[in-house]
Amino acid sequence: MTAPLTPSPPPDEQPPHDPWQTPAYPAGATAPHGHEQDGDGLRAEVVQAAVIMVAVAVAGVLLGALWMWLAPRVPLVSDGKAVYLKDTEGEQAIGTDGTFTLLSLGFGLVSGVVVFLLRRRGGIPLVAGLAVGSLLGALLAWRVGIFLGPETDVVAHAKSVGKGVVFDAPLELKAMGTVLAWPVAALAVHLGLTGLFGPRDPEPYPGP
Repeated sequence: MTAPLTPSPPPDEQPPHDPWQTPAYPAGATAPHGHEQDGDGLRAEVVQAAVIMVAVAVAGVLLGALWMWLAPRVPLVSDGKAVYLKDTEGEQAIGTDGTFTLLSLGFGLVSGVVVFLLRRRGGIPLVAGLAVGSLLGALLAWRVGIFLGPETDVVAHAKSVGKGVVFDAPLELKAMGTVLAWPVAALAVHLGLTGLFGPRDPEPYPGP
């Protein structure tokens, strides 16, 4: 004795097919292997971006040392009561900012080229890591230059050298916007190289 067969519904009663519906997988089954590869690829990009961010930020120590070495000094002098600029018409303070800006642009150029050569595919995590690392590197360079430069306590320094003796003012940035020179240059160079020499996406539809 056989069980009665259940007739299939007429074509008009078939459930509509939704092309956007997520395919259902049996219990215990996993998604196709391509989905796992996408997740692994994203994780790898995030890890690479974190490594690049740390490496670029650490380079700020070198920038700070170069800034301290190359920046012009601002001479000060004390009369025993107050501290004055020895050369009131000097442009050393502007030169200090200019030196930091030029060095930052150079570091941005180098870091943008190096990151592009290491990973030509680019990607949002990579660009974000380069931008954040460059900004952190510029801030670190600013603090390292001040730390390695002349004494920051001007009054104590004036007392230690004595009345009428010329001494150097501490390093400082008059325009804090100069710390953006490195990240702006790095992103501009990297995005430009990616647009010119980066891999191209395949055409969505093949030609005839």
